[in-house]
Order: sequence, then structure tokens, then C-alpha cells
Amino acid sequence: MKTKDYVWLIVIIAIVGTAVWVIFNPDYPIRPGLDLQGGLQVLLEADLPPEEEISAEQMQTTRQIISRRIDGLGVSEPLVQSGGERRIVIELPGLTDREEAISLVQQTALLEFVDTGFQSLPEGMCIRTSENRGEPSPCEIEMPQGATEPPSFETILTGANLVEATVQSDPLGSQNMVAFTLDEEGGLIFGDYTANNVGQFLTIVLDKRVVSSPRIQAIIQREGSITGDFTLEEAQTLALQLRYGSLPIPLRVEGVRQVGASLGAQSITASIQAGAIGLLVVLVFMLTYYRLPGGLADLALIVYALLSFAAFQLLGVTITLPAITGFLLSTGMAVDANILVFERMKEELRRGETVDEAVRLGFDRAWTSIRDSNVATLVVCMILLLFGRSFGASMVQGFAWTLMIGVSVSMFTAVVVTRTFMTMIVVQFADFFESKKWILGV
Repeated sequence: MKTKDYVWLIVIIAIVGTAVWVIFNPDYPIRPGLDLQGGLQVLLEADLPPEEEISAEQMQTTRQIISRRIDGLGVSEPLVQSGGERRIVIELPGLTDREEAISLVQQTALLEFVDTGFQSLPEGMCIRTSENRGEPSPCEIEMPQGATEPPSFETILTGANLVEATVQSDPLGSQNMVAFTLDEEGGLIFGDYTANNVGQFLTIVLDKRVVSSPRIQAIIQREGSITGDFTLEEAQTLALQLRYGSLPIPLRVEGVRQVGASLGAQSITASIQAGAIGLLVVLVFMLTYYRLPGGLADLALIVYALLSFAAFQLLGVTITLPAITGFLLSTGMAVDANILVFERMKEELRRGETVDEAVRLGFDRAWTSIRDSNVATLVVCMILLLFGRSFGASMVQGFAWTLMIGVSVSMFTAVVVTRTFMTMIVVQFADFFESKKWILGV
């Protein structure tokens, strides 16, 4: 056996050990979705006269802002989607406090331009400012108390003085920037402030959290630009935060209702039992039909399950019924990859190839089929993720995430783990199996 085979064996043992540690680590818990643990459903409607027109962009932006607020709470796989032209439906798994849900989706975000002097503050940092709207923001509540509190900075302008913010690029198209326009009052304040603070930093803050901290390079009155090493997506996000720091349309709560776990405890138990029985049947079939290679594939399949669950917990994937379906589908693909290899190997043995050569050819010739099928599945997963992000179909995203992770892990276990096991046992003792090919399923 070659040195690289021992190296791969050590790598596999290390990865499996890490996966077991993640699975039993309380810092990486399993996150059940709304259909498994229940929660709250909130129905919002635009609080405007029926005759006043609401644009699709306003509704989409409102949905995005609310979604970002909920993501900041750490709610497991929230569902925020449009419910017609004037309504937004929100589902909050695991949340039971009605007042918390209502305040979360109705609060008006506070956009501020803050004087931080010669300090460039990192993105995402939570700070205190001189602007006070009464209730503390979620960011302020999270801040440590006592001597470790960050200093307070002076607010120069708020989003109330901002008229427009758009993404632009320099004449060569090599640098993205965000151009903004202020109202007349804001222009007077900004012009006076920037004239006296060229070279210092003016930090943009949303709900007391730093969005960007650019340096003042010239006197800015009603029109200015924010430059930096922005990607196009980063510039678009910043423009969106500036343009709609607060909700573009007022909302009222039409209803809040408690949603029970749609599967229920008994159904969850039955689903787990069904999955375990199905997995056991697959393991027995592989062992019976393919014998020793099937048994090694069973070990690889157990490794696959451990790595997949560890990845779900490590990446914070929310486990819903569609997510479980994605995992089970990827499990079938993991078994299918091993079947392709073993059938190729059996064909080579029937043609008279030696055992070690048959194993090598089995993996080499099955690889293209495994690669193509898995890549095609990953492309579909990417499309589903984009679809779910665009239309708020978070359940579709859950299915796509678990399927994508499972397929990626299955490629590793089928090509690397199973091959290492086969090399260690079958190839290492090829002379013994030359006269006992029935053990190899032939």
C-alpha cells in the first residue's frame, strides 16, 4: 500500500473525529424549523389609503429590510414573503412572544451619519450615538455593560435628510461608488461640517451598527459620493441601506397567530423510525449483494451520515421536512455512486482483470458518471437557492442546502473514503481474493 493511502486514512480519521465532536458539541445545536417546532405567523399590510399606489420595488425592499432584522435575531429559517400587492407574511420558528414579534417588524430603522473623528470603525460594530429615539435598538441591548461600553459619538445627520442614493462607477469602470443626494437642510448642515473636517472619518450607522466608515475627502453639500474598495454587490447593498434605512412604506399588523408543529411529536418520531429502517435496509442490501465491497461501502455511508450532520450543525442549516427530504435524496445518490463503482469493478473481474487492476479501473471509469451526475445536481441546487432567495421560499432553500451539502459529502465518501477502504483491504490482499472472487460479489 502506498504512502498516500496511509495519509488519506489519517485524514479520514481526523475528519470523522472532528465531525463527532461537532455533533455532540452544544455550541452547534440542531436548528428545527417551523414545521418541526412551531412558532408565530405575522400578517402585515401596508398602512396606506387603498387608492395610493405601492410599487413592487417598495414591497420588495420592505421585505428585505424586515428579513435582515429577523436574521439579526437568530430566528431559525424565518419565512418572509410577499402576500399579494400590499401584504407581507412572516413565519418565525421557535418564537412565542407576540409583542417581541410585533415590535421587531414594525420598528423604524434609524440611519445616521456620525462624526468619529480620526477613527475608522469596523463594519458591523455596535456604537452609541447622540441621536436617541426612545427605545434602545437591539444592537444597544446586546452591548456589554460597565467599563467595556463603547464611547458615544455625535450624530451629524439622520436618514430623514437623505433624498436619494445610487450606485455609480468611475469613467474607467474600475471602481464602484455610492452617490447620494441630501435635501436643502441636510446640504447646509453637511456642507458646514465637511468643510471643517476634511481628512476625518464620517461613519454611516444603521440601528447603531456601523455600515461603512469613509474618510471625508472634500467639502460635500447636497451631493456627494462614498468611495472604497466596493464590489458591485457591496455598493448596491450600501445604496439600499442608505436609501431605505427605514421602511419605505408604513405597515400595520393584521394578525398574529401561534403555529403548532405541523408534523407533531408522534409524526417526527415516526419519520425518524422510517428513515432509520430505510437506511438499515440499504446497508443490508449492499452487504448482501456486494458482500465485502458492500460492507466497506456501508462504513463509508456511516461516515457520510456523520459528516453531513456535522456540516448541517456547523453551517447552521435549519432542519425542516424539505431539508430532511434533501438529505435522504443525497443519501440515495451516495449509495448510487458506490454501486456504479462496484458494477464497473465486477465487469473488469469477469473480463479476467486482476483484483487490484479491477478495483483501479472500477473507480477510474465510474468517476466520470459520478462527477457528471453530481455536478448536474449541484447546478440544480444553485438554481433552487437563487429561486428561494428571490421569492422568499425559504423551505426550498432548506431542501437545496441539505441536498447540496449531502451531494458534496457523498462525492468525498464515494471517491475517497470507499476507495481508501478498498485499497487497504481488497488491494492489499489481492492475491487472497484472486481465488475467492465470490467475496467481492462476482
